[in-house]
Amino acid sequence: MLKKLTVICENSVGSAKKAVGEHGFSCYVETDSGNFLFDTGQGAGFLRNSSVLGLEMTNLSGIILSHGHYDHAGGLVEALGLAAPVKVYAHPDIFADRLWVGEHEHLDIGIPFSRKQLEHLGATFDLSTEFREIAPGLWLTGEVPRVTDFETGDPHLQIEGASGELRPDPFTDDCSVVLDSEKGLVLLLGCAHAGLVNIIRHVLDKTGRDRIYAVVGGLHLAPASDEQFAGTVSALKEFRIERIGVGHCTGQRRSAELFSKFPQKTFFASVGSSLTV
Repeated sequence: MLKKLTVICENSVGSAKKAVGEHGFSCYVETDSGNFLFDTGQGAGFLRNSSVLGLEMTNLSGIILSHGHYDHAGGLVEALGLAAPVKVYAHPDIFADRLWVGEHEHLDIGIPFSRKQLEHLGATFDLSTEFREIAPGLWLTGEVPRVTDFETGDPHLQIEGASGELRPDPFTDDCSVVLDSEKGLVLLLGCAHAGLVNIIRHVLDKTGRDRIYAVVGGLHLAPASDEQFAGTVSALKEFRIERIGVGHCTGQRRSAELFSKFPQKTFFASVGSSLTV
């Protein structure tokens, strides 16, 4: 059962804490079954922010990676330095080569370490494509079916094919965390590359529930079309979501729009913010 979420790394710092913001995401998850780390940011602020926030990393029950991008797994070396040996839960495709492709540049945005390096530092990888429960009341979504026609993804995010051609990243490894709480299900997102509505429908199908209490993290709405944004807003209403913690790749404009539509429900999931249930 979930007790509390605390954001360690995010693009901004929302209060007068001696913490730092960075492009990335990491969240500390406290449950009745132990404490887990969800993502690690890109590595610039993980150690400082964890210390400032007083979060205990030496006895983690596990580390969970949402997908294979540097801004979610770049701080893994720092986390392992505190928590190893520790099990790391993720999808088998997290070590794929990833690119951000713009008009004038190609950026390598994959995990900046090899599996061998991380295992040498004390990581034991537990990789699966399936929806699974890794602790009582804590599930990982595994691969999420794409069922909506409006969640088309970000065309700048690409991978290299076998013949060297570039193609859209399918993000088979995009994984979110589902937590049971006294108020209902809480959905914790890294970047929601599979599409927030797709993820919500997948979670409800797998859990047999009919609503989600809260969604927190990166909703990846910064590059979303107006159609996708409208579809997302409709889903948030349809599934009676009561708390919406927006951060990271949600984007400032879309975050502000969500706040204007759900002013009593939305909060900014910046460094140091928390959700207690």
